[in-house]
Amino acid sequence: MPFKGLQDADVAKALEGCKDAGTFDHKKFFHACGLSGKSGADVKDAFFVIDQDKSGFIEEEELKLFLQNFKAGARALTDEETKKFLKAGDSDGDGKIGADEFAEMVKV
Repeated sequence: MPFKGLQDADVAKALEGCKDAGTFDHKKFFHACGLSGKSGADVKDAFFVIDQDKSGFIEEEELKLFLQNFKAGARALTDEETKKFLKAGDSDGDGKIGADEFAEMVKV
């Protein structure tokens, strides 16, 4: 598992909670998998796992595949879920989520 300190059972429960299209809620997911309770360093590590292209930002395509970072074979987010997730994290309106924006989103 690429995320430090997360328990497999918690991640499985979080993924189960959003397995159907249209059911993903980032706040519920971060809480259920345990990421919201992790240290700033662990959250930053998670950001760099999700930032697949290592651009320093999480873009829409990376968000679409967000769940697959937690478990291979997990579903892709729907376009609507992806756009809602991006909007929730993109506090400066530049169309992508930076590390600080991601940390803010996880801790809410």
